[in-house]
Amino acid sequence: MSKIRLFVNCDLPGSGTIVLNKEQSHYLVSVMRVKVGEPVTVFNGRGGEWQANVNDAQKKAVRLTLESQSRLQDKEPDLWLAFAPIKKGRLDFMVEKATEMGASQLIPMMTQYTNVDRMKEERLRANVLEAAEQCDRLHVPLVADMIKLEDMMKDWPDDRMIMFCDEDMSGRSALEALSTADDKANPKPWGILIGPEGGFSPSEREMIKAHKNCIIVSLGPRILRADTAAIAAMSLWQTALGDW
Repeated sequence: MSKIRLFVNCDLPGSGTIVLNKEQSHYLVSVMRVKVGEPVTVFNGRGGEWQANVNDAQKKAVRLTLESQSRLQDKEPDLWLAFAPIKKGRLDFMVEKATEMGASQLIPMMTQYTNVDRMKEERLRANVLEAAEQCDRLHVPLVADMIKLEDMMKDWPDDRMIMFCDEDMSGRSALEALSTADDKANPKPWGILIGPEGGFSPSEREMIKAHKNCIIVSLGPRILRADTAAIAAMSLWQTALGDW
């Protein structure tokens, strides 16, 4: 088994041969110093995981030969994480951990108290991809373009539940609320809403609470930073309804 694991944007097994892009080729040859014959693990988010060998190690176009499938494509929980962007370092941490913890889609949302008005979605997608490669996931979460909270709520799917972590602590214990709201053996699709550092405004909180699919939960007796709240909420959801 290879210690190098890469996402590839092509069919697997396809022709049985893969030509990596310039950036991946440079990484393998110049950073990892791979040689012809060395193993590399690849996945594409839909065709499972495959073991391959390097058969041509050029800096601009490494060629891999697929040898065998090591894992079939699995089914993961359908969990969205909608969040207000925060400062770059903490945002990078949040999306990395959300990927490791099984988020299927990340949705940046603009709220009344969001204090970061610019965000590079491509940077987030690069962080998500790297995290998926490193944590052995077979899926790479989607990263949506930023959307206003009210627009997101208007278009929220009818069959998707909402885990709303209200900072006023009026909600029930998250584990209790989730366990009685859904069936772990056959869970519905869910989304978790995480507000900005200043929290949701009163009007936003009322709008979210009024949604028919909203389940109001508490994350405990302390106010958590946005990135900590996202990790705590995902941990509780995975324990109650996910694949933990």
